[in-house]
Amino acid sequence: MHLRDAGPLDGEALTDALLSAANWDDQERVTREQLLADPELSHYVTGWPRPTDFGTVAVADDDSAVIGAAWCRVFDAVDPGYGYVSDGIPELSIGLRPACRGRGIGSALLDAVIAQAAARHHQGVSLSVEDDNRARALYVRAGSIPVGRTGGSDTLLLHL
Repeated sequence: MHLRDAGPLDGEALTDALLSAANWDDQERVTREQLLADPELSHYVTGWPRPTDFGTVAVADDDSAVIGAAWCRVFDAVDPGYGYVSDGIPELSIGLRPACRGRGIGSALLDAVIAQAAARHHQGVSLSVEDDNRARALYVRAGSIPVGRTGGSDTLLLHL
């Protein structure tokens, strides 16, 4: 596996990763069609990339298939994401193919996107994570702290 910056041709790969993130417990909560039809979900990938977007994709060495991605978008109070903190804090999304979870790929993606955020002089990145999502441990290990709660999810902030 190797990492590369997410580029203009990665919209479909990010949509796949977002679908994996939405269905994090391997239960089909949302289909691809539902995800794309729901503005609260689709705004994480629609129009990729916008000028303030950045991210990293994980690519399998054997067949060059994208197996996961981590990316950030800056939202505002008019159209916030689930992990919205403030207009200047980009929101992180990360998703992996289910078969690739638990192998350190998520950690590598998170480290890469944090480095991208720091290079762009962001003060932090935020995200939303559901209570039972095992990726929560990854975010906490990286230094994310809870700053809000909605339903069964916490909004986490990682100060850079």
